[in-house]
Amino acid sequence: MMTDDLESDLKELSSAEDFLDYFGIAYDPRIVQVNRLHILQRLHDYLDDRDEMPDADASCFALYANLLQQAYQDFVVSDARSEKVFRVFQQRQPEPVTIPLSDLLTPVPTERDAHETQI
Repeated sequence: MMTDDLESDLKELSSAEDFLDYFGIAYDPRIVQVNRLHILQRLHDYLDDRDEMPDADASCFALYANLLQQAYQDFVVSDARSEKVFRVFQQRQPEPVTIPLSDLLTPVPTERDAHETQI
């Protein structure tokens, strides 16, 4: 559980840079500019993976700082496509479809053909 002070502070933060500054994490603005949403989503994912949150503000602050550092570091050593944070990157690659040439050369029955066979 998070205490009210830390919780109210976090509600005021709106960008990845705000979070990184608040928790005192040094960062390269170029990395954050390209990956800001991915970093925040990864932090959210890390927090969701936790069973319990610490009760004390200091412990909770340290946990957030640690997880945010880890989320940022993920994108220092990798990229958004490799990390697959968002669903669009998690989709499977399309598999090639092969159609035998003989299938392409076989005439396709038309609606007229179907009608004529019924008469």
